[in-house]
This record gives sequence, structure tokens and C-alpha cells, in this order.
Amino acid sequence: MVNATGMMKKLDNIKGFIESSFIDWPGRTCAVLFLGGCNFRCPFCHNHPLVRHPDELVSYPVEEVVSRLGPLRKWLGGVAVTGGEPTLDPDLPELLGIIRDQGFQCKIDTNGSRPEVLARLLDDGLLDMVAMDVKTVLVRDKYEQCAGTGVDLEKIAGSIELIKNSGIAHEFRMTVLPRYHSREDIVAWAAYLGKDSVLKLQNYDPRSPMYPGLAGAKGFSPGDFDELVQLIKG
Repeated sequence: MVNATGMMKKLDNIKGFIESSFIDWPGRTCAVLFLGGCNFRCPFCHNHPLVRHPDELVSYPVEEVVSRLGPLRKWLGGVAVTGGEPTLDPDLPELLGIIRDQGFQCKIDTNGSRPEVLARLLDDGLLDMVAMDVKTVLVRDKYEQCAGTGVDLEKIAGSIELIKNSGIAHEFRMTVLPRYHSREDIVAWAAYLGKDSVLKLQNYDPRSPMYPGLAGAKGFSPGDFDELVQLIKG
């Protein structure tokens, strides 16, 4: 927010800034802010510089972001805040407040590991859309294999219920590859989420994953992936 002297609070964790994206908010053109740091180490993650070495990346001053967003206000549909995992940043509520004060709607991408933060953001009316990355079915060994670390599944389930009952636009996303995801897993997720929530599949991309050992792994074939998409729609 703006302090008594008219200066914005120092926010030093904006590690990436895209002025316009056509893919990060369904049905809208949006700007995208990337925050550094994450508590997961998903083997197939492509944003791993943000995850592992955020301090080595240049920070964008929030004043610069606001200045660059201003001329875009008439045609941008909102601002998406992603990462990394944005709910780890203690300044996230202040950042979203600044964005909203500039007349933009807000979306965040989250892994769902911090439902207490998500609940606060929802209660404070700071969000207009949430996208949650789900890793696989809520079975501990499977989920932790895909997250690359220990995971509190009760918190993941709690975030899912918060989002489903939030009354705002939302979607759940899952990156899939045959090594980690069976057809049965994917269909089970769609059934678990129910007809009122969207599950969006993303086929594994072998370019520059978190774990170099996955660089040669293959995603689902185009035909198999299309079949999976149709299955969850059904």
C-alpha cells in the first residue's frame, strides 16, 4: 500500500513481469507477475530458477510495475500473480491491494499448500480468480513424488474445498506424464472435483525440467492426451 509519505511499501520479490499474456487467465488478456520462492520441488517444473535461486534474479520495483501497467488499464483483463508459490510471500496481500488500487482484478496461481493464506485473501476480497496446481491423486507417496518433497495432504484438500466454495472463478490444473500419472488417476481427479470445477490438463514438456533426469522423458502422445482431455470432460 501507500504510506503516509506517499511512497509505496518496498516489495522486493517480483522476479518477473509480463505486460500481456493470452494464456494465464482463461478468456482474458492479463499481465503476469512472478514471485520468487517455492516450498515444492516438482520434478517437471519449468520455473525452477524462481524456485531454487530467486535471490539471483533481478527484482522489479513495484513502482515500475504500477507505472507500466497504467497505460494498459483500458484493455487488460487483470493481473495474475504466480511463481514460485506466491502464498509464501508475506507481502502478497499488500501487493494484491496495490494492484486492486490501480483498478485491476487479481488472480493467483497456487499449489494449495497454505490454505490459511488463501482463506485470508478470499475473506479480504483480494481475489477474482484462483488457479490451483494439483499434482496427482491425494495419496501420500504419489503426491510427494510429484511435489518432490513432503506434503500435508489435509492442507491440499482444505485449499481445494476453499476454492470450490469461494464463489469466484477458479480452475484446477494438473501437469501429466505417463511416469507419474495413470489414466485412472486422472479420471479419479475429475470425479473428485465434481462437475462445478474445471480440471485443466497440461501435457508434460521435456524442455528444461527441474530434474535433469526427466529431460528425455516423454509426455502422453497427442492422441492419448486428447483422449484424456475428452475423458475428464465426460
